[in-house]
Amino acid sequence: MSQNTNYKNEATAYRRLESAIGVTPHGLAEAPVDAIADAIRPAGMYNQRSRTLMRLAEAVIDKYGGDIAPVLEKPYPEARKELMGLPGVGEKTADVLLMFDAGREIIPVDRHIFRITKRLGLVPQKTSYDDVRRALEAVAPRGRHEDVHVLLIRFGREICQAQKPKCDVWCVSSSISAHTPLEGQTIQNR
Repeated sequence: MSQNTNYKNEATAYRRLESAIGVTPHGLAEAPVDAIADAIRPAGMYNQRSRTLMRLAEAVIDKYGGDIAPVLEKPYPEARKELMGLPGVGEKTADVLLMFDAGREIIPVDRHIFRITKRLGLVPQKTSYDDVRRALEAVAPRGRHEDVHVLLIRFGREICQAQKPKCDVWCVSSSISAHTPLEGQTIQNR
C-alpha cells in the first residue's frame, strides 16, 4: 500500500486492515473484498488495492499453504524472482520482504531513494531500479543496509523532498561545489 501514498495514510490503512480483518493470507482471502477496500480506504486506490490484496492472499495460500517463509530462505535471486511472480509484488516489495523479514543485505529502492541518488549524481538520471540498488549496496557498510535504507527514506521525506527540497538545511550542501564530477550537472538545478 505504500506506493503513491504518504506514510501517515499507509500506516492508518494498515492499522485499520489489521483491526478489521487481520493481515494474514487466510484472513484476507476469506474477507469480502468490500471490507478490505473499506479498511484500506485512507491509502487511496482502495478498490484496486483490495482486489490485488485478495489475489495475493489467494496465491500465497495456493502456492505456499499461506506461509512464504520457505521462499525467504532461498538464495536472493531465486527468492526475489519467486516473490515477484506473486500478484502485486514488484522489485521494491520483494526486496523489502527480503531485507526486513529475511535479513538480506540489500537496499530496497523507493521513490525517495531514486530522487536522492539522482540529485547527488550517484547514478545517471535514466537508470534502473537494480542499478540504483547495486550502487548503494556497493558503498554501504556491511551490516548497515537496513539502516541506510531507512535513513535515506527519512532524508527524502524530510529534507530532499520532491517539491521544495530543503537544501539550505542540509549540512553537506554548503560543502559541495557547484558542479559534481559524477554527472557534471549543477546541484541547484537537479
